[in-house]
Amino acid sequence: MNNRHTFIVAELSANHNHKLDIAIESVKAAKRAGADAIKLQTYTADTITLNCHKDDFKIKQGTVWDGGYLYELYQQAYTPWEWHEELFRVAKEEGIVCFSTPFDSTAVDFLEDLNNPIYKIASFEITDIPLISYAASKQKPMILSTGIANEEDISLAVLACRRVGNNDITLLKCTSSYPAPIEEANLCMIQDLRERFNAKAGLSDHTIGNVAPIVAVAYGASVIEKHFILDRAIGGPDSTFSMNEQEFTQMVKDIRMAESSIGETTYELTEKMKAGREFSRSLYVAKDMKSGDIITKENVRSVRPGFGLHPKFLKQILGKKVNCDLEMGTAFKLEYLEQ
Repeated sequence: MNNRHTFIVAELSANHNHKLDIAIESVKAAKRAGADAIKLQTYTADTITLNCHKDDFKIKQGTVWDGGYLYELYQQAYTPWEWHEELFRVAKEEGIVCFSTPFDSTAVDFLEDLNNPIYKIASFEITDIPLISYAASKQKPMILSTGIANEEDISLAVLACRRVGNNDITLLKCTSSYPAPIEEANLCMIQDLRERFNAKAGLSDHTIGNVAPIVAVAYGASVIEKHFILDRAIGGPDSTFSMNEQEFTQMVKDIRMAESSIGETTYELTEKMKAGREFSRSLYVAKDMKSGDIITKENVRSVRPGFGLHPKFLKQILGKKVNCDLEMGTAFKLEYLEQ
């Protein structure tokens, strides 16, 4: 029996349009859609960047946010900290896990007061070793996105967790494009991340649709994270690559079906498979035979069903004589051979 259960995370991100009622309803909708968890992001514009209009701070990476400045983007996208307690409460009431991505140590301290159960490190914070060490020191499960990380970055981040005694680490394959082209998903990395770093692995997905998450499950993903929005008409910086409730619900169903299809490595037959062997090939008398007749390819053949002698014996019995009369349609047995 396959006991696989991928942990499916609905990423709320900025998909609340700065309205608490939308954020609360999003938590409830994520639960309805079958998500295991809803994830927040805990930062302010001042904790993540500088209010600066120098060219370094202008977005020009071919994203949906190009032309603006980092400070204005994060002012628009952040989730007010005063909402967090209520969102955690609603999630608990709904029976869905709520956790967050901190972007600095003050966010970790704030989330600790809310009993945040998991810490997620965003792709662009993979190089912030002090942040990773501090979050990992709280001895909660750590989920790290690797969207912009090279092998050394990942090694340093994993080591930062382990140096403080935290070995509950999940690395997420991530393509830091918004949206991400499906041909750049490179999902075979999930298996390599798991084996190379001796950690769990999964997918933080920014592609459109649910193909990448389903393939990721086939590669052994233990976590799938996908941006979630009540309605893309709400707008916002992440809306174009976020799934609505109907789409997320279908993705969850498809993932659960994919899990069921994977099964386990075994050569034991189920009862249905055993019954199906009745329709396999076996050796049958194809023409009436008299005692003493010589067995040929014409009078004994490998046919369906499977109640006769195994076809592997055909070469062995050809040219031998039978010791009794046999009607066409008789399942052949070795005892019919003349000694």
